[in-house]
Order: sequence, then structure tokens, then C-alpha cells
Amino acid sequence: MLKRIVALTMIIVALPLSASFPALTTYAADTPGACAKLPSATSAATAAATKAATAAAATTPAATKEAAQSAGATTISMNGGFAVYVLAQKWGEEYNKLHPEVQFDIQAAGAGKGMTEVLAGTIDIGLLSREVAKAEADKGAIGFPAGIDAVVFTVNTQNPVLAQIQSKGLPCATLQKLFTGESQLTWGQVVGTDDASPVNVYTRADSSGAADQAARFLGGASQSDLRGTGVQGDPGVIEAVLKDPLGIGYNNLAFAYDPSTGNVIEGAAIVPLDQNANGKIDPEEAVYATHKDIATAIASRKYPWPPARQNYLVTKGAPKGAVLDFIKWTLTDGQAFVEDAGFIKTPDDKIKAALDALK
Repeated sequence: MLKRIVALTMIIVALPLSASFPALTTYAADTPGACAKLPSATSAATAAATKAATAAAATTPAATKEAAQSAGATTISMNGGFAVYVLAQKWGEEYNKLHPEVQFDIQAAGAGKGMTEVLAGTIDIGLLSREVAKAEADKGAIGFPAGIDAVVFTVNTQNPVLAQIQSKGLPCATLQKLFTGESQLTWGQVVGTDDASPVNVYTRADSSGAADQAARFLGGASQSDLRGTGVQGDPGVIEAVLKDPLGIGYNNLAFAYDPSTGNVIEGAAIVPLDQNANGKIDPEEAVYATHKDIATAIASRKYPWPPARQNYLVTKGAPKGAVLDFIKWTLTDGQAFVEDAGFIKTPDDKIKAALDALK
């Protein structure tokens, strides 16, 4: 797990969708999760967030490369979400065994920057851990399904009220106060004890699909609704939680569970969701012990969507050449490696729609 954290201190990707692929045009849903919807952000706040995102995009190296979408291409470049990076790496390794002439340059810097890069033509495939937004689709972004996973809330195993957290769980309303409220809470306030230890909230500093899903579950519209100490990437959030007994954050499954054992990574604990807000974790809500347990809950929709979500490989316009061949493979033979990478398979009908769109 630590090797993965070190290896993923990287960059960001850009992801696309296109009107010529109607079966794949999935826009971000405007529906909250189990939480009540938050008040809409002010236009000033929205404008500020947009200005910051635009400024960040402007700092991306502008020297565009000829995207490797011709038949003679030998390197396929990908960048984007930390979650999808894990699956992309697995696919790249397996595809290269079959086609050694095709090399891969795969990086992770957050879904937002990835989308910027793919739309700018500086990479071939964006790794997107959320739905493609309509504005992105209007610019040519096309998303191809790349497995299902989820975001979970994480704390340190040395948390002073861990026993209460694990037995009672946290209802959405409490998580909403922690991640979107204006006041810092104590852990005693969170679980109903006299513990005066402050809650240290960690969120993503980079534009992130995980943050987007967490915000939507908490009744927000986007990542900008979340508060907390911003850290870079999934590795940054889990590192912060592992170092801080009073911390709470959120992570993609690939960074919350040890891929070699299927158990929660050492030093971290998953915050169970008290979905019916009855003050305890019922048997049907106890789905976090192993990766297999939560994957089963996601597939059966016992775990809420969001923060569960479909992930995507994104191209700008219809893929061609080596990129087209690779994407077709991920939707066919490559499906055999989805679960090995810690993801849940995309339903057959969605896979078929993607393949039909590529004909």
C-alpha cells in the first residue's frame, strides 16, 4: 500500500464525451445522496471557483502533442483520477503482454486536470472517476465505462471514539456538518460523548472525482461545497488520516483497502454509514470488513450511489488507431481484469452500448 502511495504522487488528466455517441452521453446527475440538499452556492463563490479552475488549467503545459490515435502509434498516454489509475495500470500491463509494440504512459493527478488535458489534446485518454459533465461533452468528451467503485469515509484506528463510530456509524447529517459546516466539531459532539478532541477534516486540494462524489452524497453540487484541510490526491488524504488520530477524510476503495489482503489498510478504519439514522449499524449496513464485502454492497446497491460511481476512460472525439483498439479490448477481453484491480464490473448492457457506439 505504501508503494502505491509513493508511486501515485503524480499529475492530472482530461476526460471527454461526444454527441455522436448518444448511447454514452451520461451527464452528471443533479440528485443528492442520502443528505438533504445544501443551499446553492452563491454566484460569487461559483465564479471564484471557476476562475481558480481556469487559472489552474492555464498552468498546464500547453505544448500539445499529436495524440497517439493513428494506426502507427506506439505510446498511449493517460492521466486523471487516482481511482481509475489503478485499473488503467492493470489494463496497460495486460494489453502490453499481447501487444508489446504498444507502450503506455499512465499518470494520476486528479480527474479535473485530466479532463483539462484530454480536451486540450495533450493526452490520449483521460481517467474519470465521475460522470462526464454536459459542458465537457459539449467540448467533445466521450466516456467509455471503466469499472465501478466507491468513495468511503476514513479515520485513524487510534481515534478516541472509534468504538462508538463503529457501533453507531455516522448518519449523513453528521457527515454533512463535518464536511460542509462552518464550525469545527469535537469528536464528542459527533458521537454523543464528552470527548473534547477536535475533529480535523481532510479534503482534496486537487480537482477530484472522489471529492465530487463525496459532495454529492452530502447534498452538495460539487467539490467546492466541501471544507477542510486540502491535501493532494488520494495518497495525500490517506497519509494525513494515518498520521492524525483526530482526522477524518474520504478515499477511493483502492486506497482504503489493501489490495494484497482485501482488508482495510493498516492504521485506518472505515466510517460505517448509518443510512437509516437510527443510531446504530444494522446488519445490512455492516458492509465494510473486507473489499469483497463492500464490493458486494455496491453491486447490490446496499451502499449508496453516490458515493458509489461508474468510472470512465475518456477521449476527445471518437478514438482512432491504437487508442480505439485498446478501448475495444478493455470492453471485451479486458473485462477479465476488472475485479483483479479491485473494481466491480460494469453491467453488460452498458458495455454493449459502448461497443455498439464504436462500430
